[in-house]
Amino acid sequence: MKSEVSRPVAGAVVLLSLLAGAGCRAQSSPDPPIVLERNMFDQEKYTPQSVSHFFADRGTMRPLVDGVVPQEGFEDDEGISSGVLLDGSGYVMTIPPAVEARFGGATQMLERGRQRFDIYCTPCHGRTGDGKGMVARVPGGFPPLPTLMDPRIQKLPDGQIYATIKNGVRLMPPYGAQIQTSDRWAVVAYVRALEESQLAVLQGGPKK
Repeated sequence: MKSEVSRPVAGAVVLLSLLAGAGCRAQSSPDPPIVLERNMFDQEKYTPQSVSHFFADRGTMRPLVDGVVPQEGFEDDEGISSGVLLDGSGYVMTIPPAVEARFGGATQMLERGRQRFDIYCTPCHGRTGDGKGMVARVPGGFPPLPTLMDPRIQKLPDGQIYATIKNGVRLMPPYGAQIQTSDRWAVVAYVRALEESQLAVLQGGPKK
């Protein structure tokens, strides 16, 4: 009796399978598609450069949230990203070799540092780091800036100069948002090169 009951059921399953297979053939139809959810076709969304009636500035493209870090700009080495030793005991003494490797060598790193220094640092510090940039020369403006050749600055760890560029100090604003991590280290390298070049001039020749 059990086998007799299962035969019609088995036949029905086979028939349904054949019908389902026939319905999946790649055949075009002049009839419009059945749309159960219209938003899947006509999405209510903003497109780039379009006008918004919701935001006060009428723009659909929103500015980045403060503190956001792009995926390609994330630095997982705390010493490189902050200039501070991992145990928090002090600053990184010298530029990490891994940073120099990113530029392909010291020459490329110095050239990049010079470019960033000329853009962001010379308005105050001057091209030679003498502290006599155009901003510092404005009457009644900034107080006199120290020269980067000051022995006190020369003795600072590289990580402290890096942290100063990133976070600012006293009247100097932070440049963490404008200068990327590797470029900050490149600026540090260029500052050290400026120190070396100025000392060579003061002493009448290259250092030995």
